[in-house]
Amino acid sequence: MAFGVIIIGDEILSGRRVDKHLPKIIELLSARGLALDWAEYVGDDRDRITATLKRTFASGDIVFSTGGIGATPDDHTRQCAAEALGVPLELHPEAAELIRARIREMHGAAAGAGGASSAAAASTPLDLDSPENLHRLNMGVFPLGASIIPNGYNKIPGFSVGDHHFVPGFPVMAWPMMEWVLDTKYAHLHHAVARAERSLYVFELMESTLTPLMEKIEADFPGVRVFSLPSVGDAERGGLFARRHIDLGVKGEPEAVAAAFVKLREGVHLLGGDIVEPEAG
Repeated sequence: MAFGVIIIGDEILSGRRVDKHLPKIIELLSARGLALDWAEYVGDDRDRITATLKRTFASGDIVFSTGGIGATPDDHTRQCAAEALGVPLELHPEAAELIRARIREMHGAAAGAGGASSAAAASTPLDLDSPENLHRLNMGVFPLGASIIPNGYNKIPGFSVGDHHFVPGFPVMAWPMMEWVLDTKYAHLHHAVARAERSLYVFELMESTLTPLMEKIEADFPGVRVFSLPSVGDAERGGLFARRHIDLGVKGEPEAVAAAFVKLREGVHLLGGDIVEPEAG
């Protein structure tokens, strides 16, 4: 099963906030012997979010979606997920109890904070049916059939529908929730497939010169993927790496990668390229 992530929010696309989710989900997956297959950024546009989710629900992939699950006018993800699935929204009973517990917690904290506002809060009985508190329950309105993702930060849960998992945009909440999903629902996939990667730095050769070698490696070693990352030079790193070079390597099943890497290195030598291996760099 492939892993994907959808990162939702106008603030990411406008640059008001820098996305931190992509490197983190890569890190979380890698720690479990897994890998991210794709990522998409989507603004707060209901039609676009719905179309994206229709496509990804049909893919069979394991998908994390960050952002847009609150209850403000620019939060659309819950509604879009329901529309994409063709099911109604409903208040999830467990989510409702967690939200009410959070409301009680906030009221108690306000009453014990000290000062005039604390005295006012202490003298005001908690009304779970106030318009403000009823509005907060909207954060527990999920597509029919959803299950909750616990949120240890403030109790307001995310939700899962099949292999799609919806978490808030805030990293302090989202990242532990994604870890919980990976460790609770997909522990059987952890380190299920051994992976390896080997690379070297090539100087004095162009990618076009290396392409036939890369194609032959992939043809001779099914399941091994070749990657090529050219650089015009890294002045900050200096030394050899200030020159134009290519980070060339192979990844896949460890035994096949070991054999393919030998052939890759031999092929670069035959083409006249200068090689520096990472350990020597």
